[in-house]
Amino acid sequence: MTNEEIALKWFEAFNQHHLENLLNLYHENAKHFSPKLKIRLPETNGLIIGKNALRTWWEDAFLRLPNLHYAVTSLTANNQRVFMEYIRQVPNEDDMLVAEVLEIENGKIIASRVYHG
Repeated sequence: MTNEEIALKWFEAFNQHHLENLLNLYHENAKHFSPKLKIRLPETNGLIIGKNALRTWWEDAFLRLPNLHYAVTSLTANNQRVFMEYIRQVPNEDDMLVAEVLEIENGKIIASRVYHG
């Protein structure tokens, strides 16, 4: 798969809340940084490492926000990373502009960084 195809699979898995498909895109020791992590789990300082931590994080998000959806607005990919822009949509909350960078090696996401607009 190209890095752009990986990003599209990421959005498909995320929006279907299909945790296993989402996790299959990640390297076992992937790092994920998000401002939401820093708010909900201050002890992480916004950073989690490894698939088990990713599983716990997203399981919680999918349970708390069963209608969470990301609407893609832009993807820019090269051989090492994908820069994604999307709108975080949750009923009864304001839409949030989000940018995220996926760093990819050998067809697996090794790191992701989230930025809120």
